[in-house]
Amino acid sequence: MYDVAVVGAGFAGVVAARDLSVEGYSVVVCEARDRVGGRTYSGEAFGRSVEFGGAYAHWTQPYVWRELKRYGIGLSAPMEIEKVHWLADGVVHSGTAAEYAGIGGPLIARYMADARARFPRPFDLAAADTGAIEEETLGDRLDSLNLSAYDRDVLDGMLAPLVCSYSRQGVAQFLLWAATTFGDWGAFLETAGAWPIEGGTARLLDAITGESKAELRLSTPVAAIEDDGAGITVTTRENDRIRARHAVVALPLNTLNAVTVTPPVTGPVRTMIEQKHPMTTSKLWVRVKGEIDPFAACAPVGKHPVNAARTESRHDGDTLLACFCSDASVINGDDRTAVQHALRAFVPGVEVVDTAWHDWVADPFSRGTWAHHRPGNLTRAVPRMREAHGRIRFAGGDIAAIGIGGIDGAIETGTEAARDIARALSDCG
Repeated sequence: MYDVAVVGAGFAGVVAARDLSVEGYSVVVCEARDRVGGRTYSGEAFGRSVEFGGAYAHWTQPYVWRELKRYGIGLSAPMEIEKVHWLADGVVHSGTAAEYAGIGGPLIARYMADARARFPRPFDLAAADTGAIEEETLGDRLDSLNLSAYDRDVLDGMLAPLVCSYSRQGVAQFLLWAATTFGDWGAFLETAGAWPIEGGTARLLDAITGESKAELRLSTPVAAIEDDGAGITVTTRENDRIRARHAVVALPLNTLNAVTVTPPVTGPVRTMIEQKHPMTTSKLWVRVKGEIDPFAACAPVGKHPVNAARTESRHDGDTLLACFCSDASVINGDDRTAVQHALRAFVPGVEVVDTAWHDWVADPFSRGTWAHHRPGNLTRAVPRMREAHGRIRFAGGDIAAIGIGGIDGAIETGTEAARDIARALSDCG
């Protein structure tokens, strides 16, 4: 009988396991993969380590920043972008970063204009008046602005790195994100996707697991989790049974349908799990020949296979680009010719040497990338999922309160789940 069973060893799971185990509780962690990290994944490509999943952190993100300071880990400065290329109204335009911001900034400001009004206290969704927007999609908001074809494509391209489907993603999540940085979307993008962790996510994960006293069982996918009122039984796919007093379930939202939870969740939470979130994007690393001038590029969803690209670093005389594709099925990340053709629309003559990526959509232990919730789920289902389900606590970046979809949110939920379970165990003696 363990005190706690943790299912899933992404950032939420490993932080919960560490916090509980260092307090003296017996903890076992079951992870389906042969590694920790979940949808963060420091892998090898081009003869070096690259981040195939979540990679970025920021000093304004309280949970991840506390972890970085705890282990003496810093952030790497992003490469300064000198030029921007954007596809709009069927033509690729180019300009300085300042010129691009001058065109797109007012459009983004219109799109996010009510962010602070809708979420005056982003840390407290109960204080938000979201009745009018929780059924509004990203596409509804875009249509309501009545923009010219050019302006619409500019705005679409600025949003595209975080968009898979304008008809299935709710606008409330964008407004919440913007509200966390005082309504400034550019500031949010910096916090969410600019500053890599020094040494990669693997360095931080190694530090956390190195301090943890939990028993870690890799390559151990879980089939069922049952709360019988007296304790928890975790059943693996190999039919091993693990008993614990409490459980933290830190699995991606889109994989929860593959795990039987007893008693079953109900209402909006059940609906959200059955619907899944719609994000089927991909992150593609591209090595191009030579040290090319730093640039960023963007294109509207559905109008180009690569919706965002930017220079990330230099490597052995070449340049590494990080690209984001709104629909992973549109372009094969292994097809160098197709990737080169797509990038040459922005930078003529660019030569692709190699590519690398991980298909998170086909991955059975993720079934998608970070979560962007469907209309109605952000303020109705997600908060309920963070509540205790008997002796079970759910965790993960997909259901975070503020840092939703990111590393900070995952750590936030893991920390809070561990705190609440520690209180429950302490109350029981």
